[in-house]
Amino acid sequence: MAAVRPGNRRAGLFAAVAALVTLPLTGPVLAEDIAIADTAPALAEIAPARPIESAPTFDPIGSGVASYYGDELAGNRTASGERFDPDALTAAHRTLPFGSKVRVTYEKTGESVIVTINDRGPFHGNRVIDLSEAAAEQIGLVRAGHGRVVLALRSE
Repeated sequence: MAAVRPGNRRAGLFAAVAALVTLPLTGPVLAEDIAIADTAPALAEIAPARPIESAPTFDPIGSGVASYYGDELAGNRTASGERFDPDALTAAHRTLPFGSKVRVTYEKTGESVIVTINDRGPFHGNRVIDLSEAAAEQIGLVRAGHGRVVLALRSE
């Protein structure tokens, strides 16, 4: 065994373990001499593969100006009955059914966000959708306050 400096316990322990597990070989080791446990599970035990989910598809439904609304309406009831949360990815649209998933792409940045329709509006100007503050922030619309977007509805 190699000499170990005093105080170096780790090296001493390593040398002791190495001496215990080092065994001389008396000859060649053949594959048939090694017992290998059957660790492969039976085919019946393997769970069937889940189908690969494809990416959702979106159908274009138009474009126009989007705006956003934030903390000033937090907690108010939306037209769907749920409370407005500016941190949720939601939006108001005049006609789309509640629960619809819409991809909103801000033309200026090219960034997109998927929102759930839970309110009605916007009812002023030429705007096509009102986003929650979180959704507007995700696509870079907050600083401008409004901007041109492209809408696409998730197809089921």
